[in-house]
Amino acid sequence: MSAHSHDVEEGLAFLPKFDAAGLVTCVATDAASGDVLMVAHMNEEALRKTIATGEAWYFSRSRNALWRKGETSGQTQRVVEIRTDCDQDALWLRVEQIGAACHTGRRSCFYRKIEPEGGIAKLVFVDAERLFDPGDVYQK
Repeated sequence: MSAHSHDVEEGLAFLPKFDAAGLVTCVATDAASGDVLMVAHMNEEALRKTIATGEAWYFSRSRNALWRKGETSGQTQRVVEIRTDCDQDALWLRVEQIGAACHTGRRSCFYRKIEPEGGIAKLVFVDAERLFDPGDVYQK
């Protein structure tokens, strides 16, 4: 183990490792239940704003834009705790989710499970109740 990797893995300095696109993967879970709510990405500015405000900010790869969770939908995330993994290239946000985390109107983005059927993977809805109608919220 090099001195640098020892510092990253065992030290107390926060040294997030952004990928070639300047992003770090972030998993958000419900602070009370532990349920996985969503996986998103943060750039340096989103991470800085999240730490400064206590609200979750992300970077949308599809829109190529910074966004505060809930700025359009009102479905916000108050950050309770941020953790980083051993090599500091992934983040875990424990949040208090107000309403739904998913843009489809569901509490979690993980509302389908994969089940094998005859050797083929099939999706089955679980926990798929909508908390809001995306058509009403995200009118274009």
